[in-house]
Amino acid sequence: QLQLVESGGGLVQPGGSLRLSCAASGFTLDYYVIGWFRQAPGKEREGVSYISCSDGSTYYGDSVKGRFTISRDNAKNTVYLQMNSLKPEDTAVYYCAAAGQLPYWRLRYPGAYDYWGQGTQVTVSS
Repeated sequence: QLQLVESGGGLVQPGGSLRLSCAASGFTLDYYVIGWFRQAPGKEREGVSYISCSDGSTYYGDSVKGRFTISRDNAKNTVYLQMNSLKPEDTAVYYCAAAGQLPYWRLRYPGAYDYWGQGTQVTVSS
């Protein structure tokens, strides 16, 4: 059974950091693209960051560029999202998703992804 499980969310003060994990089971990430998306109440799901697990290419949304870093550990079949300098507007449920290789222009579309995790809540508040 193919499954993605996110972890690492929580409550953090503005300016703080969190590291999210996305662990895959039932398949190997080596030939997949993994995207991190987030959804705040009343808003559409937004693409945050993406990584090609085959060649390590990474991409970031404008709102997180310079603050978030995506990485992968193929041996652990896990993708990470290191989030630094967190802001209240980063508050959302964060999801990871997997797809076969995608062209750059499709990375930010949730409909392009085949498998999704259950999400983990990130709250940035003082």
